[in-house]
Amino acid sequence: MAITLLLLSILTLNAQDNVVDKIIAVVGNQEVLKSDVEERFKQLKANGYTSGSVDLKTEIFEDLLIQKLMIAQAAIDSIEVTEQEVEDDLDRKMQMYIQRIGSKEKLEQYFGKSILEMKNLLRDDTRDERIKEKMQAEITKDIHITPAEVRNFYSNINKDSLPIIPGEIEIQQIVSYPKVTDDEKDRIRNRLREFRERVINGDNFSTLAVLYSEGPSAPRGGELGYTPRADLVPEFANVAFNLKENKVSKIVETEYGFHIIQLIDRKGERINVRHILLKPKIEQVKREQAISRLDSIADLIRNDKMKFDEAAFYFSADKDTRNNGGLIINPYTGSSKFQKDNLPPVITQQLNTLKINEISEPFLDVAGGKDSYKIIKMKSETKAHPANLSDDWSIFENMLTNKKQQDILNKWIKEKQARTYVHIDDSYKNSKFRYKGWLK
Repeated sequence: MAITLLLLSILTLNAQDNVVDKIIAVVGNQEVLKSDVEERFKQLKANGYTSGSVDLKTEIFEDLLIQKLMIAQAAIDSIEVTEQEVEDDLDRKMQMYIQRIGSKEKLEQYFGKSILEMKNLLRDDTRDERIKEKMQAEITKDIHITPAEVRNFYSNINKDSLPIIPGEIEIQQIVSYPKVTDDEKDRIRNRLREFRERVINGDNFSTLAVLYSEGPSAPRGGELGYTPRADLVPEFANVAFNLKENKVSKIVETEYGFHIIQLIDRKGERINVRHILLKPKIEQVKREQAISRLDSIADLIRNDKMKFDEAAFYFSADKDTRNNGGLIINPYTGSSKFQKDNLPPVITQQLNTLKINEISEPFLDVAGGKDSYKIIKMKSETKAHPANLSDDWSIFENMLTNKKQQDILNKWIKEKQARTYVHIDDSYKNSKFRYKGWLK
């Protein structure tokens, strides 16, 4: 929801000049404008948001009052954010928008603004968001939850209102990458040397990337957009971060293929580059060898000659899972559990034929832009069920933590309302606020 609303805030930036503006509240030295409420209202309605509140605008208005109350207190408590923090947040937002819409160029074309213009328009709101987050963290920093409190919290919940936990699966994998012949590698390197010479002699790198690159950034002229070092594979990052502006690298080999890279710009530990990626073609005999190898490994496991975890450690080519017994980690939750609907179709198709502890036949997976062959094992499966303490402890721990945080925030807001200068415009004095202390 947060990402969606941030994206919608850009959609409405062009309309701001058409809103008749006035100050409708002052909290400490912080002002709330009518346009702030109106723009957020438009964003929520455009996204189909429905609220339990009778008056959505009043709910939005009060949320802004709370934000301004925290920002005013943050200034008193010397809680600050650096410009680098704001810039990092803006970069993350832009990357999310780019991923959502498809490319930097599409984003700029759709909104009729450059990335820099959009960042400038979002900068003040982004700074306020970060200050509020820091202030809220400061207010709730001393919360501690004990196991006894969690058990007591669970015992007092109406069992008819327990959340339904969707079914989840744990998966292990062993991966084999079919080998590429030396002749094919030489062919790819020679092709990239030709492109590099053409760029040095005056050809446009972006044009060559559009025509020949086999990476997902090819339609954008090979441009990746500002990317942190941690998001790039080490071989690529080590070369890219040592380039000078507009210079073209020598050939770089990564797990995805072979690249040449051109530096566009660097901002600290974020870099914007173009690259041309060529992927070696894999001979059918090499594919068959990878499948045969996995068949042999699966037979060892099925015949109890080796445990799956052990085989993953010795034989899997996937560096992210081999040291963890082949266990795949959910990148969105950090846990090893997946909801079946959230898995790639090629994995789901295999799981539909497996029971717990069974091993699949070898299959092709092209995720991440690289061909691999895999065998997988369903390590565990839980069915959808009402949440319970033995299986879902962390859920109730989080629910109790959130409740304690909200109780502390409620108390803090009421105390600060009484001690902070607050003026509400007369047109809002009949509003039904959650916290009564705004009107004095």
